[in-house]
Amino acid sequence: MGGWRPVMRARGGPAGLDARRPRARVLGQEDLGEARALCALDPVTAVLAAARLDVAAVAGFAAAGGQAWGFPAVGPLVAVCWSGANLVPVLAPGLAGTDADDAVAAFAAMARAQGRRSSSIVGDRTVALALWDLLAPRWPPAREVRADQPSLAIARDPDVEPDPLVRRSRLDEVDLVLPACVRMFAEEVGYAPAASPGSAYALRVRSLVAEGRSFVRTESVDPRPRPGPRRDGAPLVTFKAELGAVSGGVAQVQGVWVDPLRRGRGLAAPGMAAVVVQTRREVAPVVSLYVNAFNAPALATYRRVGFEQVGTFTTVLF
Repeated sequence: MGGWRPVMRARGGPAGLDARRPRARVLGQEDLGEARALCALDPVTAVLAAARLDVAAVAGFAAAGGQAWGFPAVGPLVAVCWSGANLVPVLAPGLAGTDADDAVAAFAAMARAQGRRSSSIVGDRTVALALWDLLAPRWPPAREVRADQPSLAIARDPDVEPDPLVRRSRLDEVDLVLPACVRMFAEEVGYAPAASPGSAYALRVRSLVAEGRSFVRTESVDPRPRPGPRRDGAPLVTFKAELGAVSGGVAQVQGVWVDPLRRGRGLAAPGMAAVVVQTRREVAPVVSLYVNAFNAPALATYRRVGFEQVGTFTTVLF
């Protein structure tokens, strides 16, 4: 992390935790209204956690795939943290100083007691890095810390003409979409997910397609050699994107990918413009995403479309 230290510093012992400080609590169904209202104060930053809270409110925490923590343990909530596949802390806008330190320390205590179950910590940069700073002495080392990820959003028509060939995926195309998702994941994260039939990843892709949250552009297979099985003339996904989280009038785009054999042909910006137009018309008025600051081509594409930076995220990968 290049010597970076978080702005918020928690006190108390080598792990930075003090038993005398205010604690967090595990939230129940009765707390979800208040937790979701807190997320609604900054819906772009909180959309990942808010989307899981929405599922929990409708179908329960088991269906949502995790649990929610609230801070403080007694009294009105000023911070929440979703603990599931991702650990996602959310602090009320304006919470700072000792109050913010206490919230982060309380969530770190909960995470230490539970043990690492999440594949990442993700959220506002200051909060996520402060949380990781407290967990690092006890949790396994991070595989990668992506400390600078601009959070971008657009709430208007794009500045680029949408690609008319970008559309929602169909359920009968899952077997076509899944390999593209796997390739994107491997490029982005560094390893391919288990994607056999019935796997969690395959079911996730199918769910996004079924919910109308998967977008693709397809073409005929390129005649040049490519990895994996193919049939000449068979359709090929050349652009794809998903709405990975939707809540509070915000849809967060994830998994944006252009087939390597089609890169450099100007597909990304019109494809993203099409996703923005269709999403704003039918899903949510605000479209957001976050991207690594070192990915200059992607940043330039999103800014060309009309996305503007509204914050900065950090992702700690395990």
